[in-house]
Amino acid sequence: MDLKFSRALVTGGAGFIGSHLVDGLLSKGCQVSVIDDLSTGRLSNLGNNKDHITFYRADIRDQHILEKAAKQCDIIFHQAAVVSVPRTVDNPVDSAMVNEMGTLFVLEAARKNNVKRVVLASSSAVYGDDPVLPKHENMNPKPQSPYAVQKLSGEFYARLYHDLYGVESVSLRYFNVYGPRQDPSSPYSGVISIFMERASSKEPPVIYGNGNQYRDFIFVKDVVRFNLMVADSDKVSGKIFNVGTGRFIRINRLWEMIIKLSGKNIKPVYEAPRPGDIIESVADIDRAGKTLGFKPDYSFEKGLEETFKYYLTTNEHLKLDTDEHR
Repeated sequence: MDLKFSRALVTGGAGFIGSHLVDGLLSKGCQVSVIDDLSTGRLSNLGNNKDHITFYRADIRDQHILEKAAKQCDIIFHQAAVVSVPRTVDNPVDSAMVNEMGTLFVLEAARKNNVKRVVLASSSAVYGDDPVLPKHENMNPKPQSPYAVQKLSGEFYARLYHDLYGVESVSLRYFNVYGPRQDPSSPYSGVISIFMERASSKEPPVIYGNGNQYRDFIFVKDVVRFNLMVADSDKVSGKIFNVGTGRFIRINRLWEMIIKLSGKNIKPVYEAPRPGDIIESVADIDRAGKTLGFKPDYSFEKGLEETFKYYLTTNEHLKLDTDEHR
């Protein structure tokens, strides 16, 4: 797929999803700039790409740096955020300054620099605990956390900048993204990276509730491909899309698959459900299919295996233990 744009800015580009997006853009010959304050992102995520990008270590609320980085860019992929729901609960004002005002600053930098399009990372958290399944984009949002409210606010600002200023915008509601580089030691990490770390250290995972709750897990490389598709399409401006697979995996089954890959036999520890946890979540991806022809390339089994191989290379003790079971 050849891209219609040549210069891109990725906010949060040293993070889990952002760094994979940088990989994808560079592989298409795009010139890439990255803004990341490295509060949760890592330069190591960028690997050798550090030599092929323009990197700004800065907070997205630094409007001077943001506007400098946006200059002459065709598109901005806005990934930077406080992504920990508990942290937004504990610090709703501080997190809103990043997630809401930061998004507004990104959109304003795009407007001032005549950036054609902004692709905004939103979240399936905006649906809350609405029992309707699968979750579709026309549902009324029911946010249950400051994080979800802040992401929804970003979507409204994106639509406003589209309608009022002509800044083309697309909001992507990510479901549960997983893959290499997701940091299991981070309080913001996903359940898959945490489970793999537990398997590697021979410790039981904590499962909140009975483990029958389920999620729509999408591999990070499919998420990157989706971003590039919406960035390049003439049919998406002003729209919102779910980014998922339309399939689900129960948490108990997830742990079973991971311990099978690791060659171990560890029983999980069950604790009471956490307040605000969503029991069932799966995406309706009909809009993505009809508008863009998108369907995931990676089955869950294939994505999980590729993720596990990454953990083998980054956790030597896990590699040795696994070798013993072959």
